[in-house]
Formats: sequence, C-alpha cells, structure tokens
Amino acid sequence: MPDILRFRGPALRPFLTLAVFAIAFALLPQYATGEVGTANIANVLTSFAGIGLVALALGLTMIIGEYDLSVSSTYLLGGMLAVKTGGDSPVLGAAIAVAAGLLVGFVQGVVIAKLRMSSIPVTLGGFIALLGLVYVLSNSKSVNYSDLKVTLGLNEPVLTVFTERSLIAIGIFLVLAGVFAFTWLGRDVRAIGSDRKAARTSGVRVDRIVIGTFMSSAAISCFSGALLAYSLAYATPNRTVAPLVFATTAALLGGVSLSGGRGNPLGIGCGVLCLAILNEALAVTGSAAYVTYLVTGGLLLIVTIVDAPHLLRWWRTTKAAENLRAGFSGRPPAEAATGGAR
Repeated sequence: MPDILRFRGPALRPFLTLAVFAIAFALLPQYATGEVGTANIANVLTSFAGIGLVALALGLTMIIGEYDLSVSSTYLLGGMLAVKTGGDSPVLGAAIAVAAGLLVGFVQGVVIAKLRMSSIPVTLGGFIALLGLVYVLSNSKSVNYSDLKVTLGLNEPVLTVFTERSLIAIGIFLVLAGVFAFTWLGRDVRAIGSDRKAARTSGVRVDRIVIGTFMSSAAISCFSGALLAYSLAYATPNRTVAPLVFATTAALLGGVSLSGGRGNPLGIGCGVLCLAILNEALAVTGSAAYVTYLVTGGLLLIVTIVDAPHLLRWWRTTKAAENLRAGFSGRPPAEAATGGAR
C-alpha cells in the first residue's frame, strides 16, 4: 500500500488539523459576530489558488531536506513575465514563465547538488538576484495585463465556490499527490530527506532528484505567479517575503518536517486550506490586520516547537527514566517521580 494512503501518525495530522479548522469555521457565527456562507468558502478556495502552489513548491524542497528561499522571487518573476509576454496569448506567457522557472531551478539545483552546497545561501542569492530582475523588467512599477477576457474567465465561478484558477491549483496538487503515492519518486524524495548518504548508497540518484526538485519548485512558483497576475490583471514587484512566510507555515501545518524526509502534496494542501480558513475567519470577525500577523506568527512558532526533532526524543527519554526509577522502587511511575509524596 502506498505510504500516502497509510493515514496514521504524522501523515494523519494535517487532515485532522484541517477538520478542526473547518469545524471551528462552521461554528464561528455561534461564538462571534459575522456570517459564514458559500461566499466565504469561495474566498478560502481563492486564497488556496493564490498562494497554495507556492507552498507546494517550497514543501517539495523541504521534503528533500532543503529550503528554497527564492520561491517568493520566482513567484513574482512568473507573474511579471506572463503579463509582459502573454498579451496576445496567455498560454505563451505562462509557458515562458514556466520555462524561466525551470532554468532558475536548474541553475540552483546544479549548484546545490554538484557542489554539495547548502540551499540556504544559494537560494538567498537567487532570491535577491531574481527580485532585482523583476524590478528591472517592471521598471519598479506594477504592469497591467490587457486581456481582461482571460482575467474574467479565471475568476468566473464554477459550481458556486470554485473558479478556473482554483480548479487548476487543485488539479496540480492531485497530480503530484498521485506521483508521490503511486510511483517510486515519492519514496526516493523522502529517502533523500531522511538520510541522503544512505539514499545514495542504496542506489537513489540523489543529484538528479535534487536538481529536478528545485526545477519543479521554481516552475510551480512561476506558474502560480502567472495565474495570480492573469487573475488580477496586473503584476507587481512589491510582494517580497509574504508568500515565503505563508508557504513555510502552510508546509509545516501540512506535515512537512523541518529536517526533511516527511510530507506529501495532500498534506501540504491541507496546511494551505488551514491558513486560508484562518485568514477568512479573521476577516469575518473584522479583526485588525496586525491580528493576522500575530496569529499566523504564533501558529508558526507553535508548529515549529511541536515538530522539533529532539522534542519527542526528550519526552521518550524522560518517560523511560521515570519507568526505570519506578522499576527499581517498585512504585508506579507517577509516585516514583514525586518521591512518594502525598
């Protein structure tokens, strides 16, 4: 049975978290002012389409034990290239954006894989360089997209709560989830994140997969930026690290480990939906903008602490020590830990 279908342990957590968020959102009108209806669900799915693919792109690199800081810049680059080259053909503009992403990902992946460099400094340099390129392409200004027919089509409601853009994003998540579930690639990607040296020894083509992962990450980010730019009818160079913060939080909520070796696209999708529901809930209750930052930052901190690699080890060691003391004293663990005090 594929790993992704064995819903247990950490693999189950994103789905349970999403269920809790969804139930709390549905019960929101009973405990706070505001109403929740189909329009709010549509807003959640719109948010999912807007930034969810960036979280997927970043999550893929985190699963192999790396971290692509440049997703924010490739996101902006994709939107800018699509708007500037897709006036006559949106498909051509999106294709150029994806091609640029593949090139960026290939260069970064080769440097990381072949030179055995950490992804942090490499992608940080990529983030800065690509952001400068976006400003050059845009002349430091927002650029409008002329084909409003494409914009209206992408935002046209489908089955009440969906749009073409959200369905495209969902489709990409499902395709990659299928790849992870039913091919050897998902297994090898997680193996690289768990222990790269052991994966290399066992015959996994580590360098190729690392390069391919970074190419996929950059291409998905660029395509996501193109979709957003088409749907808004403009591209801007002014969104800096906000997509990166959202993507990191969503990936961690989706069960991706900071140390690599764990996670899948469906889990990342659940993390994106959790954050989208949270943002919509804060909007429904009329919360101030700073509350969104405080809640999102606090949530990121909590998830990071809970996912700390040594936390569970510390807990198990503590419990084992208590059980050992209880075995020597002949008392229950709780009583042994307190020294028998009453």
